[in-house]
Amino acid sequence: MPLMINILFTTIAILVSVAFYTILERKLLGYIQIRKGPNKTSVIGLLQPFSDAIKLFNKSINMTIISNPKLALISPLLALLLAMMMLMAMPT
Repeated sequence: MPLMINILFTTIAILVSVAFYTILERKLLGYIQIRKGPNKTSVIGLLQPFSDAIKLFNKSINMTIISNPKLALISPLLALLLAMMMLMAMPT
């Protein structure tokens, strides 16, 4: 049980750190282009990654007639799972 909690905590920490890395990247690009960064969502833009994630997940999935709806809905989850498994397999 403690191993599962450790893996869950590590996964959540990695996802949150990637979210805040993206906000850092956006702010740096904003400074380079002499414009304001994404600080309009909340205090100094701390909720911007979460706002981007909500917007991404709320976009509708366009399905064609011949597509498999179950596979189309589960494939992003499988891609995320594969990326997380590769990060956990990397030596520290």
